[in-house]
Amino acid sequence: MGSPADRFVPYGPSHLVIMVLIVAGAVVLGVLGYRHHGPRTIVWCTRVFAAVVVVFNVVLLIYRLLPAQWDIGESLPLHLCDLAWMVAAYALWTRQPLAYALTYYWGLTLTPQAIITPALDAPDFPHINFIEFWGQHLLVIWAAAYLTWGVGLRPNWRGYRFAAVVTIVWGAAMLGFNAWAGTNYGFVSSKPENPSLLDVMGGWPWYLGVEVVVGLAAWVLLTWPWTRTSRAAHPATP
Repeated sequence: MGSPADRFVPYGPSHLVIMVLIVAGAVVLGVLGYRHHGPRTIVWCTRVFAAVVVVFNVVLLIYRLLPAQWDIGESLPLHLCDLAWMVAAYALWTRQPLAYALTYYWGLTLTPQAIITPALDAPDFPHINFIEFWGQHLLVIWAAAYLTWGVGLRPNWRGYRFAAVVTIVWGAAMLGFNAWAGTNYGFVSSKPENPSLLDVMGGWPWYLGVEVVVGLAAWVLLTWPWTRTSRAAHPATP
């Protein structure tokens, strides 16, 4: 288990380093992608990036499914961050608009929540739990930033609606699965033990409704500037 001094501490040195790395990496990827924007370069870079995401996460997923590590409440890839890395890899490989939309909204709003208020009760770096948690979230945020500011993909209202429906359906499915299995995937059946933004949203099930309203409103704010710019650049003809 390790001594208390070896445990991950929110906003301790390792947490602060990770947050700086996430922001710096996102900026660097966006800038480099923007500057090196040739079609062949984009295909090569996005597919290498997708392969990195898949290899990193699949290796750790197999590890979690081993008998010695198996825990029905943690080993299944049912958290939103698990779906996020799968979608991000597909979006990188194909640059498919709806896959990108999920990566954009999940990567720039939901994943950062886990960064700001991490539900990580584990030893600090270089423990595998630490590397898995932060590596998974870091790659999704980097993918969203690279696809948006490096590759030049943009969110739109169709993608917004798709992401909203998929996210709500996932939440409903997790409520059913959690009730059957006695788990808490997605923290939809109860709040995490660590402090989080959910603490200011009321008790269960009220915080779920508040979370949906706040989340969809935030996604509107992340969509509107891009669509407004697009309309200005392509005004309707009389």
